[in-house]
Amino acid sequence: MFLGCGIGVSKSRPILLSSAPYWFAHPATSGVDKDRSGVISDSELQQALSNGTWTPFNPVTVRSIISMFDRENKGGVNFNEFAGVWKYITDWQNIFRTYDRDNSGFIDRNELKQALTGFGYRLSDQFYGTLIEKFDRQRKGQVAFDDFIQCCIVLQRLTDVFRRYDTDQDGWIQVSYEQYLSMVFNVV
Repeated sequence: MFLGCGIGVSKSRPILLSSAPYWFAHPATSGVDKDRSGVISDSELQQALSNGTWTPFNPVTVRSIISMFDRENKGGVNFNEFAGVWKYITDWQNIFRTYDRDNSGFIDRNELKQALTGFGYRLSDQFYGTLIEKFDRQRKGQVAFDDFIQCCIVLQRLTDVFRRYDTDQDGWIQVSYEQYLSMVFNVV
């Protein structure tokens, strides 16, 4: 069974269909650009996406993705930018499938550890529990596709900010309380 215009569900796993240009505005599929404005808003993109759980795609994830590709700060993506969004989501889907070892359609704590270790992160077992707790919107002890993307986006943004202060690259920084707040607020 397929949901939305661009991503569907098959055996609880998110799958992408066809190509970005087709799904952007093709009349036979009602297109992602529902209002035919030439710009896909976050709500239009959210309606076109499925996370494999029969729940709406995480709106925070959608806004994060839109903001990465919206070069003109118009609150959405045009056709050319949508092609980048499409590739980005397809790439994440492939990563998700790689680490969803039990094909459950979710990433559990051990799978998350394998994924993030594969990305180069060295985190404590306790912190993986913290990540699951933070990004498991369904409270099942595992994260869905969209929440996995959001977890990785937030972790990367926090890491980028941390590295700006970790000038000697030893994994330790000393910051004031206001510097810390600025770091966090620049990410959230």
